[in-house]
Amino acid sequence: MSKYVRPNKDEYYLEIAKSVCLRSSCIRRQFGAIVVREDAVVATGYNGPARGVVNCMEVGCLKDELRLPHYSGYDYCPGIHSEENCIINAARHGTSVLGGVLYLYGQDFGDGSPIEGKPCDRCKRAIINAGIKEVVTKKSDSTIIKTKVSEWVKEDTKNYLSKLKQSRGGKKMDNVLGLPANEKLIIFKNGAKNGR
Repeated sequence: MSKYVRPNKDEYYLEIAKSVCLRSSCIRRQFGAIVVREDAVVATGYNGPARGVVNCMEVGCLKDELRLPHYSGYDYCPGIHSEENCIINAARHGTSVLGGVLYLYGQDFGDGSPIEGKPCDRCKRAIINAGIKEVVTKKSDSTIIKTKVSEWVKEDTKNYLSKLKQSRGGKKMDNVLGLPANEKLIIFKNGAKNGR
């Protein structure tokens, strides 16, 4: 009898995302993403600059030169994240990702060690708007993490309302719009709200 252990579906799809990440031109961290619908891969994407733009393998990394930590300094990087590229590639080919599952794999460019894929806020919002229902990633210890995208909707709403409350000096919010209890929402004829 063979000692071969057949990978489960999550392991299988994460291995495909790992192969996709090898196309990344990032010299810090490589990420690969795939979207699966009805048990078929419908889109792939990896992190790197926009099509035709010079990449860090060719000229070096500005974030490295500025010694910026991971998960920061996105404005200094010409790269598009793997999650975004995956969604964009699906759109370019007229393929729906609605209701799909996004698998995200990351690894260190230097030694190839696995790193946990954590979508940034911008990617979370793109994933939400694309209608993807779940994101599956792997921690560096090989633990598989599944996240329901609906949780990000709640989290993003909570964070935004908290920031809004803080910007208003801690005034109490009494509704989902986040307006102070004594302020009413006024919509002007031009569509502006509260004079904005």
